[in-house]
Amino acid sequence: MTAGIDPGCVRLRLASIDGRVSAVNVTSERPAVASYLRGRPADDAVRLVPLLFALCGQAQGRAATLALAAAHGTDCPPQLDAAIQREALREHLWRWLLDLPVQLGEAAMREEFVAAVGWVGKGQSDELAALLNDARIESLCRRLAEMEDAGDSAPRFLPSLDARASLDYWPRLDADFCRLPQWQGAAAETGAIARRHPGAGATTAAFAARWLARLGELRDWASGGEKVGAGGTASAAQAEAGRGRALVETARGLLMHEIVLDGERIADYFIVAPTEWNFHPQGPLVGWLIGRDAGDRQALETFAARAVAALDPCVRWELEWL
Repeated sequence: MTAGIDPGCVRLRLASIDGRVSAVNVTSERPAVASYLRGRPADDAVRLVPLLFALCGQAQGRAATLALAAAHGTDCPPQLDAAIQREALREHLWRWLLDLPVQLGEAAMREEFVAAVGWVGKGQSDELAALLNDARIESLCRRLAEMEDAGDSAPRFLPSLDARASLDYWPRLDADFCRLPQWQGAAAETGAIARRHPGAGATTAAFAARWLARLGELRDWASGGEKVGAGGTASAAQAEAGRGRALVETARGLLMHEIVLDGERIADYFIVAPTEWNFHPQGPLVGWLIGRDAGDRQALETFAARAVAALDPCVRWELEWL
């Protein structure tokens, strides 16, 4: 976000009893962006939105533009937006080529990352496909399978939704929903894994599954197999006169913007970011950590860091012991 605006923090608080994690408290502390936009001329507010976010600026800006157009009565059917798609692919590449190797004790693939981002920008899919299938990536896949992981006995993923369909489930957004979004009365996860594995799946290695889902989206693009619904998909619909909603699938998952107009000024603005879904207080992080051995705090904190990285917050995160 711009200087002077704290982008927020995911705060993870743990407590232990008798050497086991007995409580897991997850909170996403985010700034009230609506307060910066409310009362502004609508066009000015939309231009400001991408400047307020350090990550996924393309997605945020496009969502704002589409939501405003929808508020004026112009819907957008679900479609892949090339700029948002490139942004999502860059985020996936950052995680796989820079972050994951370091997490697994290897050197970051910096030169490969720079080259890959260039290939995505120029549409050079063959070159990216070759990189994503070379021995270094396969080695990372093997290391993922070997690392200590958590199990997903009953993962709960958001289904594929476009803006028009979302109105059937959430006719209007409000501040409470933006803070604690729910799908059919409970927490749900979004992101590449939800886009590729909708619904509850079988027990699997939780962290590896989420990393491999990101790799799968990269490989889909490189092979020309990406479809509407993948990262980069955008849509918008008018909820009622003067109220428009946009949905964008970012690297981290579903982003929702809803604009309410008073004439040509912003009467209210609602944003639901993927981090609010994935770091919900009743989300997957709790199940992965509750009951774990807390005798070796350093080992537990390393495991917690891997869990957070698997969910990929768009802001910094901090761990505290209660």
